Amino acid sequence: MGENTLRALTSDLAYLQAWSLAATGACLPWPAPEALLLKFVAHHLWQPEQRGIDPHHGMPADVERSLREQGFLRASGPHAPDTVRRRLASWSTLTKWRGLTGVFSSPSLKSAIRLAVRATPRPRKRKSAKAVTSDVLTKMLATCGTDSLRDIRDQAILMVAFASGGRRRSEIAGLRREQLTAEPPIPVEGGPPLPSLAIHVGRTKTSGAEHDEVVYLTGRPVDALNAWLAAAKIEGGSIFRKVDRWGNISKRALEPSAVNAIVKQRATLAGLEPGEFSAHGLRSGYLTEAANRGIPLPEAMEQSRHRSVQQASSYYNSAAQRSGKAARML
Repeated sequence: MGENTLRALTSDLAYLQAWSLAATGACLPWPAPEALLLKFVAHHLWQPEQRGIDPHHGMPADVERSLREQGFLRASGPHAPDTVRRRLASWSTLTKWRGLTGVFSSPSLKSAIRLAVRATPRPRKRKSAKAVTSDVLTKMLATCGTDSLRDIRDQAILMVAFASGGRRRSEIAGLRREQLTAEPPIPVEGGPPLPSLAIHVGRTKTSGAEHDEVVYLTGRPVDALNAWLAAAKIEGGSIFRKVDRWGNISKRALEPSAVNAIVKQRATLAGLEPGEFSAHGLRSGYLTEAANRGIPLPEAMEQSRHRSVQQASSYYNSAAQRSGKAARML
């Protein structure tokens, strides 16, 4: 199990325990009775309009105050359905780890969630409001000169993350020199051959532990990565590292959050709205760009390593719908 998944389980367990203590005055019972699971749904999926009529609707004020004072609750209003589903899934996983059988698949619970979501319509937001497609990426790359190590590093991060199929920020931050393998150049008609590189990304979020996922870089991204490796004199270990104000390079890898910060910083320098872009925009942008260029979905998924055709195809469907005739009736 990956570090991010374990971190999410830990966070969810802490929240569930705090909620149980605030809502029932007792620690989480194992296994949890169905009534407690239904109470959890009722406390987190509710209608703001109904609360104005019935003050007992939704999460009780004392429970909400307790969670807020402990730092477990920050936003106001009902929770996102995906958050509630994830915490219930974590609850179910933790129950199984104890060798117990829960009632998380009970018809009553499924019905309660379905009806609550329908009663509290909430548009699903993408992790990045806008995809970083090639036109956006070009503007970000234009802010990366060659005068500083940070510029050289950031250019390599943006190009490698995008061209390798939209790698996740954790995968980019954790990339090591030992994962790179030089490949024979790619011949091009009427021009010099393009440099090629294989990245052994190992186990990813959607692959099993026994799989060694491999993606490829060709052309400019390879040149950008090699330029950073040469400038930073990195011969082994972590590839992308922190650069301080004096140009000193750390021996430790960047934090995944730093990759997100770099995307937002380059968006700002490019005159874009940083709140509309995040590191995940590179992942969604890769598939969106592939759809715009008519690249077959299976070929794009080979590079992005998406396991779910449904998830990957959503970007293709959005691109086709946005530019299709049905959206241009007038």
